[in-house]
Amino acid sequence: MAARVLLRRSLAGAAAVPRLPPGGGLALRGLASSAHRPREDSWLKSLFVRKVDPRKDAHSNLLAKKETSSLYKLQFHLWRYEGGYPALNEVMSKLRQNKEFTEFRKERGNMLLSRKNQLLLEFSFWNEPVPRDGPNIYELRSYQLRPGTMIEWGNYWARAIRFRQDSNEAVGGFFSQIGQLYMVHHLWAYKDLQTREDIRNAAWNKPGWDELVYYTVPLIQEMESRIMIPLKISPLQ
Repeated sequence: MAARVLLRRSLAGAAAVPRLPPGGGLALRGLASSAHRPREDSWLKSLFVRKVDPRKDAHSNLLAKKETSSLYKLQFHLWRYEGGYPALNEVMSKLRQNKEFTEFRKERGNMLLSRKNQLLLEFSFWNEPVPRDGPNIYELRSYQLRPGTMIEWGNYWARAIRFRQDSNEAVGGFFSQIGQLYMVHHLWAYKDLQTREDIRNAAWNKPGWDELVYYTVPLIQEMESRIMIPLKISPLQ
């Protein structure tokens, strides 16, 4: 009897999938392309897979790389501070004493309508952001997660990242520490927009990718995609 009830509820849930917020379409597409596992089985697994064990450590200690101790600053410019907060404090102190920089900052302020900073840590399972040859375009995909789901997101993407390595497109993955919290940024590199589409479509042909998308979409409150072209001075070309 219990099994029948669960099956009925899973079928009812299937009808609700199209009403997910932006990003939900990916889950629907993934489920439609999967022929190797029943929908009911995925629904039953979600009762157990999405449980998170109690933790005593902070998210930053569990998810960030330990060996580098790097801090990143996002301003639509991505700055790296090797050594974490002490390195950031040292750089900021030197810049405040630099007359040329203070004059530049004053002139920059006259041109800005708005400005937003975030301090980020790097996911332990992502590639190290390193200089690369071009020409490339870059996609910054930003996700506002539901509070309390950062560990869950990290657990899923620690497995999902292996599906996105064939073309060396994974540049870096970061999560916020200061600024808007529970914000995640994934940075990808592509030769052009058509290559981007081909690589993303190819991921759906890999068994397991659709299931990971299915479980991560409900964790998202909001998401945004930006296509960026690197400046000539950027080490990412």
